[in-house]
Amino acid sequence: MNSPVSSPAGFSAEKRRVALHSMVAAAAMTVLKLAAGLLSGSLGVLSDAAHSGLDLVGVTLTYFSVRVSDKPADEDHTYGHGKIENLSAFGETGLMAVSCAWIIWEAMQRVFNHRMELRHSIWPVLVLVTSIAVDYWRSGRLRAVAERTGSPALATDAFHFASDIWSTVAVLCGLGASWAGTRLGIGWLRYADPFAAVVVSLMILRMTLHLGRQSVSVLMDEVPVETRRRLVHEVEQVQGVLAVEQARVRRAGSGYFADLTLALPRRFTFEHTGELVREATEAAHRALPEADVVIHTVPREARTESVFDRVRAVAARNNVSVHELSVQSHHGRLRVEQHVELDETMPLKTAHEFVCALEAEILRDAPEIDAVLTHIESEPATIEPPEEMVEEDRKIESALRAAASHFKEIVDVHEVMVGRGGEHISVSCHCTLPDDLPMQRVHLAITELEDRFKLECPEVYRVTIHPEPMTDNLR
Repeated sequence: MNSPVSSPAGFSAEKRRVALHSMVAAAAMTVLKLAAGLLSGSLGVLSDAAHSGLDLVGVTLTYFSVRVSDKPADEDHTYGHGKIENLSAFGETGLMAVSCAWIIWEAMQRVFNHRMELRHSIWPVLVLVTSIAVDYWRSGRLRAVAERTGSPALATDAFHFASDIWSTVAVLCGLGASWAGTRLGIGWLRYADPFAAVVVSLMILRMTLHLGRQSVSVLMDEVPVETRRRLVHEVEQVQGVLAVEQARVRRAGSGYFADLTLALPRRFTFEHTGELVREATEAAHRALPEADVVIHTVPREARTESVFDRVRAVAARNNVSVHELSVQSHHGRLRVEQHVELDETMPLKTAHEFVCALEAEILRDAPEIDAVLTHIESEPATIEPPEEMVEEDRKIESALRAAASHFKEIVDVHEVMVGRGGEHISVSCHCTLPDDLPMQRVHLAITELEDRFKLECPEVYRVTIHPEPMTDNLR
C-alpha cells in the first residue's frame, strides 16, 4: 500500500504543509529584521527586511497556489489548475524586481545626500545570523518537497531562500565594515552599508531575471528541446509506429500534457491500433512519468506494403472485407480476383455501382494492377431460426464424409452442421489434417473437397470448412 506522501493526496498535503511553515518563518523574520533595521538605521538590514517582506508575500502566494493547483480539472479548466503555480512564481519575480528598485534608490540617496545614521548594535547581527539559519532550513525543506512533487512554485521559493543566505551575508559584511570604519576612523568604510544593500539588490535582480525567464517559458508553453526529443524517441521505438508526425508538449504546474499524432500502417485493425496506442502511451510515460498523454492515429502506406495489403486497405476504407483474394501475373501484367460480400437486400444495380467504384479505387491506389475482377456475394442480414434435422440432412452429411474419404490428406470430418436459410442449404464442418501440411496444400485440399461435395450435392448453396491440426484433436 502506498504511503500518504507517495500518493497524489499525500503530495498535496505535503506541499501545503511546507509552504505554510515557510510562510510562518517569513513572517517572523520580516518582523525581526524590520525591528533590527529601524533600531540600527542600517539600510542593508532594512533592505533585507524589505526582501523578507516580499518573501512573505511570495510564499503566501505559493501557499494559496499549491492549494488551488491540486484541484482536479473542471468544465472551465479542462487542463486542471496547475499553471497557477507558474503564475504565482511569475508574480513573485515582479515583487522582487520592485524591491531591487527601491533598495538601489535608497542606497543612492544615502551616498549622495550623506544621510548616514547607522547605530551599531549586536541585535542586527543576531537577527541576520538567525535569518541565515532559517533560510538554510526552509530552502532545504522546500527543495526536497519540490523534487518529490515537481512543484515549480516550491522550487522557486527554494532557490529564492537559498539566494537569500548570500544576500544576508553581504548585509553582515556591510555592517562589519561600517563598524570597523567607525572604530578605526576610516571614513570611506561608512559607505559599506549602502554598498552591501546595492549588492543585495543586484543579487535579487539576477535571481529575478532567472526565475522570470523560467516562469514566462512555462506560461508560453515552452519546454526544453531535449524533453520533446526524448519523448519522440521513446514512442518511435514502439514496433508498428511508422513515424511521429506531430508531438506537442506543454507544462502546467508539476504536470506535463503530451499530444501526439502517430502514423500507423493502414492495414492495422481497430484492435491492433488500440493495442499499439496503449504501448505508445506507456513509452511516453517512460519519457514523461505521470504525463497526461493523448494520441491520435492516422493511416499511412507502409514502405513494405504488398499488392495484397493495398487491395485490403481500399476495401477497409470502403467498409467491406474481401476474401478469396488472388493476384495473377500474365505477360508482366497483374490481374486481381476477389470476393466481396454485400448486404443481401442491396439491389443489383447499387451493388454493381459500388463494386465498380471499389475496383476503380484499387486501380488508382495500386497502378501496377492492370485489371480487377470482383465476385459479388450476399452477406446475410438476418439470423435464420434453426430447424430440426431431417433425413435429407443426414444424407448430405454422409455425402460430405464420403467425399472426404477420397483425399489422403484429410484425416476426418467432424462437427458437421446442416442449416437452411430460406431456400438455401448451407453446410459447415471441422476437418482434421496433418500438422505439418503447408497452408497452400491445406487450401487446395479444402477447395477440392468443396468442389467434389457440391458435385454430389448440387442443392447445397454454401460450404464452410474449418481446418484443424491432428494434434489439436488428440487432446
